[in-house]
Amino acid sequence: MSEFIHNLTQQLAQWRRMFHSYPELGFTEYLTTYRIGKMLEEWNYSLFVGKEALDSDARVGIPNTTLLTHFEQKAKEHGVEDSWLCKMTGGNTGLVATFDTGRPGKHIALRFDIDALPINESTHQSHIPASEAFNSINSRVMHACGHDGHITIGLGVAKYIYEHQSQLVGKFTFLFQPAEEGGRGALAMTKKGWLAGVDRFYAGHIGIKEMPVGTVAATVKGFLASTKLNVRYHGNASHAGINPEAGKNALLSASSAAIHLYGIPRHSAGTTRVNVGKLEAGIGRNIIPDEAFMEIEVRGETKELNNYMADHAKRIINAAAEMHDTKCEITTVGSTEKMSCSSSIINDIKNACEKSKYVKNVISETSVSGSEDASFMMNEVQKHGGQATYMLFGTKLDYPHHHPSFDFQEEVLPVAVDTFTRIIEQENTYVLNRGR
Repeated sequence: MSEFIHNLTQQLAQWRRMFHSYPELGFTEYLTTYRIGKMLEEWNYSLFVGKEALDSDARVGIPNTTLLTHFEQKAKEHGVEDSWLCKMTGGNTGLVATFDTGRPGKHIALRFDIDALPINESTHQSHIPASEAFNSINSRVMHACGHDGHITIGLGVAKYIYEHQSQLVGKFTFLFQPAEEGGRGALAMTKKGWLAGVDRFYAGHIGIKEMPVGTVAATVKGFLASTKLNVRYHGNASHAGINPEAGKNALLSASSAAIHLYGIPRHSAGTTRVNVGKLEAGIGRNIIPDEAFMEIEVRGETKELNNYMADHAKRIINAAAEMHDTKCEITTVGSTEKMSCSSSIINDIKNACEKSKYVKNVISETSVSGSEDASFMMNEVQKHGGQATYMLFGTKLDYPHHHPSFDFQEEVLPVAVDTFTRIIEQENTYVLNRGR
């Protein structure tokens, strides 16, 4: 095992830097999906690409047709074959790869998210991707949450299974999921049925909270259920000096809503959150704005608390429209569920990593915040009697996630691959020993 990881370490860094330099936003990960798939194809995985991997109707928050066409053309210019692109058109990105050893054993599913964020990456020379020339070549798009590392870890684990297939039993399903940001992609993969019959489900994240490289959290608690909303206000434009009474100010509706959303009373039953992340309105100082657009989100420690926040948010949004005599449209563009890791997995992970040269410390549980749409996958597996967990892999974090200077220590990559592969090795050893 250690020799495999040692020999792969340099390749992991190269893969990560390739994906980092060409980030793509959710449901536009055409080149990313293609590059992942071409490697898995060489390793004899069965591939299900785009429309084969997703329930297209279950997607939310899909970019408009103009944007999708633009990114599809870019993907074609970067070498994505027509036979691949036709499976992904219309924002059907991501893929599922399966590997069946043909021998009885557990069905293990692993999820790795692949999308980037709408952030302009730092070009300061203190930022390693900039100083070592692998920063984003796509303006206003950046891997600022570590998903480039997650893709890399997934490929490393897939390579291990390919090279060690004669020693393994059971079936493996890799979910390279699009559109994690905003809670948009996991439900579409879940509804396609990939989690049916899964015995063990593993997902994870680089960072989130700072821990030394070599530290692995076997389970997490604290991820919140969440609802993402887009809001459009429609008013009437008019000259602000000559006919102000004829105008209906959409900007005032939006700004009133933005302020009052933060006044939603917090709930005694648990943690809640609200954020207005975007507000666009107006075209000139003497024109009463007839259109306004907002992106907001609410979160709650439970489904009920999240619903409490969402209901209050919608009431405030509608009230702001009535206050300024405008009309509004509210669209749900993403969601996540509350999730709980299976505590029975903790000792298995600790035992698996006990002799690792890369994993220095496995902690049973750590607390986090934020939200994760892997919750849909975990809950689906657990609902049918399987076990599931979400791990964290330690790294130094000089800047927080979703920051233009976000980066992680690449030394975390072999740690994560070693963790996953040792878990797989232990699962298979258990099955083989049980059968004797």
